[in-house]
Amino acid sequence: MTDSNRPLSPHLTIYRPQLTSLLSVLHRGTGVFITLAAVLLTAWVAALAAGPDYYGLLLALLGHWLGQLVLLGITFSLAYHLCNGIRHLVWDTGRALELQGVYRSGYAVLVASVVLTGAVWGTAYTAAGGL
Repeated sequence: MTDSNRPLSPHLTIYRPQLTSLLSVLHRGTGVFITLAAVLLTAWVAALAAGPDYYGLLLALLGHWLGQLVLLGITFSLAYHLCNGIRHLVWDTGRALELQGVYRSGYAVLVASVVLTGAVWGTAYTAAGGL
């Protein structure tokens, strides 16, 4: 038995997305993606232990554009999760909790994540001889 005059509980269709909510969802999503990346790391170690044929197959899969996209996503996820974790540590000290500080640090996390991702990929590309 429900009361039709009862107000609806707040949910995603009622609230307009804001930077804070999007960053929160992104933090959770990158955490899940990092967990899936751990499975890929395990597959890499298993392929390495299984021998050159399996290792070569895994390298070929990761060398494909889709594999590269997955590796880029993993890199961004790690960078974002690191930067947003530091942001939360700053909040734990009681700093940057006012609305302006929350938004400023949110944008800083996004920019830093992209810069870190670019730095890692640029370094890897250079170390690989520019493939």
